[in-house]
Order: sequence, then C-alpha cells, then structure tokens
Amino acid sequence: MTFAKKNSSRKPNSWLGLGLLGLVAVFLSGCATGTPLDTLQPEGRESKVIHSLVGPVFIVAGVVMVFVLGAAIYMAWRFRERSSDDPDVLPEQIHGNNKLEIGWTVVPTVVLAVIAVFTLVQIFDLEKRDDDALHVLVEGNQWWWQFSYDLDGDGEYDIVTANEMVIEAGRQADLSITSNDVIHSFWIPRLNGKRDAVPGRMHTLSLESEKPGYFFGQCTEFCGLSHAEMRMRVIVLPPDEFEQWIQDQLADARPAETEAQQRGQEVFEANCASCHRIRGLETQPSDEKIPLVSNTAPDLTHFASRRVYAGGIFELYDDDGNVDRGQLSAWIRDPKSQKAMAPDEQRGMPTLGLDEDQISDVVEYLISTADGPVWTGPRND
Repeated sequence: MTFAKKNSSRKPNSWLGLGLLGLVAVFLSGCATGTPLDTLQPEGRESKVIHSLVGPVFIVAGVVMVFVLGAAIYMAWRFRERSSDDPDVLPEQIHGNNKLEIGWTVVPTVVLAVIAVFTLVQIFDLEKRDDDALHVLVEGNQWWWQFSYDLDGDGEYDIVTANEMVIEAGRQADLSITSNDVIHSFWIPRLNGKRDAVPGRMHTLSLESEKPGYFFGQCTEFCGLSHAEMRMRVIVLPPDEFEQWIQDQLADARPAETEAQQRGQEVFEANCASCHRIRGLETQPSDEKIPLVSNTAPDLTHFASRRVYAGGIFELYDDDGNVDRGQLSAWIRDPKSQKAMAPDEQRGMPTLGLDEDQISDVVEYLISTADGPVWTGPRND
C-alpha cells in the first residue's frame, strides 16, 4: 500500500503581518489633527530652542536605529543555522577584533559628545532671563492651578487667578512653580518643556511667545483620582490688551446689581466663602471691606473673565460668547458627578445641597463678576 505524500505548505508569518500593521499604526498616529499638546508645533521662544535641538537629534537617532537594526537583521540572516552546519562547530568569533571593538566604542562616543555640546549650548540659551520679565507664582493643587502675579516686585501678589495664566506677547514670563499638596507637573508643550511642582520646593521655568494665542497644558505627574482632569491654559495677549487685563484684574469684583445677583451673593457668602475668595466682598454691614481668604479653592474675584473652570475641563462660554449656564449649574449642583472625586474625598468641590433657585442665583452672581471672556481670539488646537 502506498500513501500519497502530504503537500505541506509554509504558513504565512503572522508575526510579520502584526509587525507591519504596528508600523502602519505608528505612522498614521503622526498624521493626527487637532492636537493642542503637540510638542512638534512650537510657538514660544523656549519651545523653538528645544525644537531646534530635538529635530537633528531625532535624525541622528533614526540613522543609528536603521544602522543597528539593519546590522542585526543582516547578521541574523547571514549567520542563521543551516541543515548542513555541524552542530559541534561554533561560528567564527569576533572577540579580540581590535578594529571592530574600537570602532563601536569610538563612534557612539563621538556622536554623543557632539550632541552633548549642542545640548549645553541650548541649555544656556534656555536659562536667559530678561530684566523686564513678568513674575508669576504657579501653585499646583488637587486638582487645579493657581497663578499669582507680583507686578511691582515687592514680594506681594497683586493678582490671583486660576486655571488660566495670562501673559503678554513678546515679554518673558518667569514662573516659580510649587505645590500645596502632592507632586504635580506643569506643562505647556507649545511654549516650553515641563517642570515638576513639588511641595516645599520652588522650581523655575520661563514662557514667552511673540504672537498672541491660546495654549493648552496638562498636569503630567499622577496626583490623584482627577489627575487626567487637571488642565491649564496660557493666554498670550497683545501688549495693549494685556495692560487692560491687568487693570481689570486689579479692581474689585463688580457689585451685585439685580435682585437675583444679590440673592446669589448672599448664598455665596453663606455656603462658598469658607473656601473661595471674592475680593471686595463684604461679610457684614461695614465701611471696611473684609476679604474672604482661603488657601483651598480658586479665587473667584473675576470668575467671569475666564474661559474655563473646574480645573480647566469646562468652558464657561460657548462659541457665540454666551455663558453655558447649564454646565455651570450642574457643577454647582453636584460636582462629584461632573469630575472624578471619591465620595469621601476631602479635596475637591463639595456638594453643597443648594436648591435650584439658589443655584440659579449663584450662577447669576458669578457671571456678573466681570464683563465677557478674557480671550475671544482663536484657540491653538
């Protein structure tokens, strides 16, 4: 009896297909649009300095990668085991080949030395400071950012705001970065690199953009349950608009005018003032205005002059410039349903248990604190 020989065909290499698919996915990921955190689209002086080094280093790294991978693939193919090979005979060894060993030691050393020289030059360039720089204290909190401005250099902060830092186009802003609780990390990728915010320490960073814009940022150090929703924005204004912003911020919040706003102020004083501050708010009938100060929540003196709130995750104004009252009401009504916070978490916005009329009045009061959003120009996203 004879048996027909089974026709064996070589199965396709599934790993090769997966590898090619992965390469295509990586390539396509670089073609995305609408990426406000893209470090490869620098807009600031410092980010452009960094980019001028990153580009050549990427090219060098790419050449090295192609060479090393090409050599590895060639050697794997060239010296693969064949059926005719004697398993007791070892392949020719290159240990002791002085030319090869000196070569693969000297060449990487030279490459790294050249990169190190250019890196040092860029580091010194990034450390340049202007005498006329704007000084801003940046404080990380769970989970929002506070920005305090010392306008006259006397060590006293004249303006305190949250989530949005406003700077002047063409003027360097020197930041002193720290944290009031855990380690955070401040990062506006289109303007500069990142810097950690560490409790008890002060780290410095500079930002500067020649042209106005609206730049996005993100905390990049895991800092708790709502880390992914701890964002920040930098708004770069033309000199005349920046000066107007300064004057507006130095003023006390606008007094309540309508009955709804007055009721909202009363609700705010009774329920919110233990954490939030509104400069110029009176707590009792008196000729002296007593500020309500807290170190645990954003200063709301000019809340309505900002584009975002709640750690930068909600837009206060829609595309037509109207206040999104529905979202603001939802945030005041039940913040834990709007942003990730554990039910027993002591940090973060608490649920105050206000009724709908009180919520409506507080919304009216908050949006009366300033006129319109601070930046109505295009966003860089």
